Amino acid sequence: MIVKPGARGATRAGRRAGALLLFLFHACAGASPAAPDLPAPTTPSQAAASVARAPFDAQHLSRRLYASGPGLLWLAEGRERARLALRLLRNAGEHGLDASRYGTEELAYRLESVHDPVAIGALDRDISTAMLQYLAELRFGRVASGYRPGTDAHGPTDFDPVEHLRQALAEGGLEQAVESAAPAIPLYGRVKSTLAHYRELARATPHWPALPASGPTGIAPGAPYQGMALLCERLRLLGDLDANGAAACGDRYTAPVGAAVRRFQARHALADDGVLGPGTLAALAVPPGQRANQLALTLERLRWLPALPRGPIVAVNIPTYRLWGFDSNGDISAPVLEMRVIVGTAARTPTPLFIGQMRYLEFNPYWNVPPSIMANEIVPKLAHNPAYLQQNDMELVGADGQVLRLAQGEALASLRRGEARVRQRPGARNVLGELKFAMPNPMNIYLHSTSSKELFGRTRRDLSHGCIRVERPAELAQFVLADARRWDAAAVAAAMAPGPTRTVRLARPVPVVLFYATALADRDGKALFAQDIYRQDQALMQALRLH
Repeated sequence: MIVKPGARGATRAGRRAGALLLFLFHACAGASPAAPDLPAPTTPSQAAASVARAPFDAQHLSRRLYASGPGLLWLAEGRERARLALRLLRNAGEHGLDASRYGTEELAYRLESVHDPVAIGALDRDISTAMLQYLAELRFGRVASGYRPGTDAHGPTDFDPVEHLRQALAEGGLEQAVESAAPAIPLYGRVKSTLAHYRELARATPHWPALPASGPTGIAPGAPYQGMALLCERLRLLGDLDANGAAACGDRYTAPVGAAVRRFQARHALADDGVLGPGTLAALAVPPGQRANQLALTLERLRWLPALPRGPIVAVNIPTYRLWGFDSNGDISAPVLEMRVIVGTAARTPTPLFIGQMRYLEFNPYWNVPPSIMANEIVPKLAHNPAYLQQNDMELVGADGQVLRLAQGEALASLRRGEARVRQRPGARNVLGELKFAMPNPMNIYLHSTSSKELFGRTRRDLSHGCIRVERPAELAQFVLADARRWDAAAVAAAMAPGPTRTVRLARPVPVVLFYATALADRDGKALFAQDIYRQDQALMQALRLH
């Protein structure tokens, strides 16, 4: 079953982002702690496993590199190889990394000034330590993965920085070794190129003033606007206003300029209505240097991702509230499926970064209320309204799974003692809607439909307790079931019709990637930005400064 991109709810920005997220291959939040140092590995595979986490002990890696002998690796035959290493280290900023972390200037000074054999030997090892740290951070990231413990974001890997550098030195392919250490993801290269563009834009335009205010209702095409000259220049610099549109710039907000604003809005996850309102003006005021920082953070996040198996993949980018389904066995030029989603509330229950395996579907599911929701929401409501459970198609269930029929006082006491739990029966009021997409995990995160379908019309959609509500569950079901004969549209609709709960296991698990990126680049190299709804950019920048 193929669902064309651009179906209900799709935007131009969503389609662009969907085309690139193929390559990325509750309710709680937080980052996994840094891994403790491991003992010296005895095999390359064990070594690779030990460095598949950040931060890294580059000194330990260096000792392994020299374990086979005390010989010089960089300075045995002159100093050109060492100079090449320093040039590569200085270029670390191209990957969003900080070249100063590797001590390049001190190493460069020592390279031209030391002559004593002992000092030369120490310098040789220090260059190796810097290169090993750079290679490890290029592959795995500078800080511990933001994915929750228990996911396979840093699963088995065949990349060992020591063996990688040793082979490069033996074969004379140091530049190629650096490039191949970076994630082999087309998106990574596009974001890297876009980062270079925005850094150049920041250097060329250090003064980036805010545009004049437009009033609470915004400026529509045809209305006068005193900031037209600055607006046109800003849109031109950002690549949204072409020569024809620039020729239409004057004292009024013309239709060609409005079209450029729509392009800008689509790239920044804004409602692309062409109205120059406060939100659009705020996005236009963000300086290129800040956008460059967002792109550098995306490169770090891409370094956290593992390789995933071929076949169907579901990807969700949380800050853009969008889901894409891809089939990497087929045509990868566009997503098979795209839809809007609702994610966890930023203030209380943010959706965690997560890589899971969808294993089965539940048609007409019960909603087993999580303990936190039961204690914080259900019990207080029941205490004030004895009919609350009945009004919401809810029931009490005992430890043996049997439905309990208790008076209000007994029900409250049983819930508070932990002797009973609450579940919601299938039906029109069920918060999971007609379909649940289960991917067993300790956080109880899953995808599901919803009875509140009107919420998909909102621009900001962080509204759930942490799970992902999907806009078009029937189409997602067809995609993950991947059986056009048994599970066509009619069969899925019949299973979703009111009736008993039915569990259907998938023929093979489908990977689900819950990603977080506020800056991406589409297949044409156009930059895409979104609001940092969970303030994870700020947290990641702080973590990078601490490491």
